Amino acid sequence: MTRSIIINTILGAVLAVSLNARVAAADMDAESQATHDTVMAFMGAVGAGDMETVLELMADDMVWHNEGDSAMPWIGPWVGKDKILGFLPVFGKNFQTTAWDNTDVLASGDTVAVFGEMNGITTASGKEIGDFSFALRAKVRDGQVVLWHWFEDSYAVSQAYHGK
Repeated sequence: MTRSIIINTILGAVLAVSLNARVAAADMDAESQATHDTVMAFMGAVGAGDMETVLELMADDMVWHNEGDSAMPWIGPWVGKDKILGFLPVFGKNFQTTAWDNTDVLASGDTVAVFGEMNGITTASGKEIGDFSFALRAKVRDGQVVLWHWFEDSYAVSQAYHGK
């Protein structure tokens, strides 16, 4: 296969994905689009450490629930803005994200589901987890996140945290 055929094939695939994303966004109703935008902004703000935006987008009664090994200090649920703000630095101290890729994002009404792949290092052991899948179910009310329910390969994360 020649280089130009490879490049044209890649460009065609990128264009098809781009057009498909635009059509999907155009088909989304206003509430679903607003919910999607709020969740993506919140996710970006948390990842960037932009606490001003995190606070703006977090409902006072938000629930942040991480599934997994309760020996890990970031496993929830965490209920209410004060509890979540106390938990986020603990998480940041114990987990360093090294790779992140949202592969699918679906929005319907007040709910968003995000699926993806990530990797990280648990700082307690210094061990890399290895690539693993995650899923997120988030809900939005009045432009603020009220539920952040996180699912990951908790076995792999726990093993790395405990140095295994």
